[in-house]
Amino acid sequence: MINLIVAIAENNAIGIAGDLLCHLPNDLKHFKEITTGATVVMGKNTFFSLPRRPLPNRRNIVLTTDTEFTYENTEVAHSIEQLYTLLNEEEEVFIIGGGKVYEQFINAVDKLYVTHIHHTWEDADTFFPEIDPDTWQCVSTQRNEADEKNPYPYTFAVYTKK
Repeated sequence: MINLIVAIAENNAIGIAGDLLCHLPNDLKHFKEITTGATVVMGKNTFFSLPRRPLPNRRNIVLTTDTEFTYENTEVAHSIEQLYTLLNEEEEVFIIGGGKVYEQFINAVDKLYVTHIHHTWEDADTFFPEIDPDTWQCVSTQRNEADEKNPYPYTFAVYTKK
């Protein structure tokens, strides 16, 4: 099963200058819980934005057209077709970014794990595609209020294809 996991602002923003919009420790914990033990697929810029790379306890695959790119304990695919040859049907796969990779996979994945951050960043420069309500159905939500560690309210949501 191929899934996609993302944190998006109210204006569909996902990043600013190559980084996340904000630091939400509960979202990072949620991300870790969901993706640990699975395969994560990301673009090269997302890979280099990670504080620890490759992500521990996960199979890391970087999707890049850069034929010179290599990194220890990380697999590389130079096309979507090549990526699919690396995957097997039994494994749980998560597309984890960035913007271009999300655009390529939004219609090819089975499930979306979305953290909706209830805030807007006007200076954002990377955006997530619209979640088409004719294609996706929200099957669960969990609202979380801001607190001393998480500066913005947010909702964990799961979408499946209709």
